[in-house]
Amino acid sequence: MPKVRVIFFADRSGCPVLKWLDDIPKKAYAKALVRIERLAELGHELRRPEADFLRDGIYELRWRFQSVNYRILYFYHGREVVVLSSGLTKETAVPSDEISLALRRKRTYEADPDKHTHEEE
Repeated sequence: MPKVRVIFFADRSGCPVLKWLDDIPKKAYAKALVRIERLAELGHELRRPEADFLRDGIYELRWRFQSVNYRILYFYHGREVVVLSSGLTKETAVPSDEISLALRRKRTYEADPDKHTHEEE
């Protein structure tokens, strides 16, 4: 399977997942980059323990650092694009409100992908 293009959701306040990544420990950030690269390489083929389907087209990218479970929620847009939409730390299940937020961002993105794609400056 070919690589998928990984892009980041953005809104008026910027790119939520990149802001979140800036606030986590550097080693956890490094692990996140590895997971994102694996997602780009494997796309839908990436499975547990690295990724899992949650519901309604929302997936989680998963890793652990110093007994903290880190997650980035994402969705697929078309055949080759993956959009990362939010990040969180968790102890048990991903909270329903986080999935709802990802679903709102998914709908927002799908309505106008160009407007809601993060561009590096």
